[in-house]
Amino acid sequence: MLENCKTAKERWGGVSDIIDRWIAERQELIVLYCQLSSVSREADSEGPCSRNIQKLCQLLVDYVSAGHFEVYEQLLKEADEFNDGGLELAKRLFPKIQETTEIALDFNDQYDNSEHGSNLLDELPDKLSLLGEALEERFVLEDQLIECLHNSHKELVA
Repeated sequence: MLENCKTAKERWGGVSDIIDRWIAERQELIVLYCQLSSVSREADSEGPCSRNIQKLCQLLVDYVSAGHFEVYEQLLKEADEFNDGGLELAKRLFPKIQETTEIALDFNDQYDNSEHGSNLLDELPDKLSLLGEALEERFVLEDQLIECLHNSHKELVA
């Protein structure tokens, strides 16, 4: 039994670090999103707002990518290992998360550089609102995944 616990800790102990880094990136994304939302009506094509739009796009893509290619993958491996119903939850939540991914990637495609973004500055407040709603939904879904697929196993891994 002790050997199984050691193996579990070795196997899943790093998942917490991955999640912690990802949640810190989420916080940075939220802060930048809020800053940008508060000044988006005054946006210009070359000023700080435009640079913040590009930063937001980069953070957005990094966050979404880390979720899909690091965090979810680790959570699914852990769920498979513990085999306690987490995979069924993931199957229900992933399509909803994918919908928010599409909204985030659409935003990025429209505003990823000053040429694209400057043509759409009038639409920015509405696009940010749509993005914000999608991110809020995504964060709730991701938190459900973390709670079910990782936090419920923390004691077993520790």
